[in-house]
Amino acid sequence: MSTASAARILSPDEARRALEGREIVVPASIANLGAGFDALAVAVQLYLRVRVRAVDDVARNEVHTHFTDGRLDGQCYIARSVRTLATRNHLDFPSLDVEVSSDIPMQAGLGSSAAAIVAGLRLYSALAGDPDVDILTEGTALEGHPDNIAAATLGGLAIGCVADGGRVIGLSCPWPEDLRFVTATPQAQVKTPEARVVLPSQISRADGAFNLQRATLLIMAVRARRFDLLREALRDRWHQPYRTSLVPGLKEALELEHPDLVGVCLSGSGPTVAALCAGDTAGVEAAMRGIYERLGVACRIRVLAAHNPPAGTETERP
Repeated sequence: MSTASAARILSPDEARRALEGREIVVPASIANLGAGFDALAVAVQLYLRVRVRAVDDVARNEVHTHFTDGRLDGQCYIARSVRTLATRNHLDFPSLDVEVSSDIPMQAGLGSSAAAIVAGLRLYSALAGDPDVDILTEGTALEGHPDNIAAATLGGLAIGCVADGGRVIGLSCPWPEDLRFVTATPQAQVKTPEARVVLPSQISRADGAFNLQRATLLIMAVRARRFDLLREALRDRWHQPYRTSLVPGLKEALELEHPDLVGVCLSGSGPTVAALCAGDTAGVEAAMRGIYERLGVACRIRVLAAHNPPAGTETERP
């Protein structure tokens, strides 16, 4: 049977019924968390919002995105995600006019591409009437790593694991509400592919054990509320030492001391640096701001809480 004869042709009215009044909201994420390279991330309260403004009566198979702040750096992962699944599943659909509003800075290490991919996959799921879209697996195939995808999909502290055949397993649990992030985003872009080039192609057994110990310690320390152990748990030998030359302020932030500070890590591949704070954030905010003032680098300081799954629940996929 040919692709054309197997295609499902969706009418404009069907698309409108599927998408009318729907808003898709996806959180940002802080990934790696020190030692958890390409495995751990926590969803945070910055959001990407997507709403379909119109369904075209004539044009087909396009997704036109309009950002409310008028900017788009690079390709649109929302449109790419919809088109990828529609093409594979032979869905012929009316073109969509989509409004995008986002609090998540692009190419800043806060999961903007993962949020866009997850939003696009959820948009496709609604459009196609297919609730069984494997967002973790499909999203990881598009993103290249599962950590941000897992957090954006599941919320809370999330783990993404790529199993045989590319299937992705994800688990999440709530992140402590009183453990917040003071993030500093300097005015410097670090693209993920560039940040990966500087990483070694191999690691020693000692460095492998070092990170494995601390990644597992991080999970247990968060669950047990042993915030005093987080500074040690956030130490890393796989990626942060190699990225200090790319990320302004990272070296200084990793060495920062403050009574309310329980640890510091690079957020994703940067340039955002995240300080974990278990008390009043004002002093940590000032200390982080001071680092960039001394370096003469403009930056945006944010205080972020976790975006958790419903209280008292744990989430798993698939």
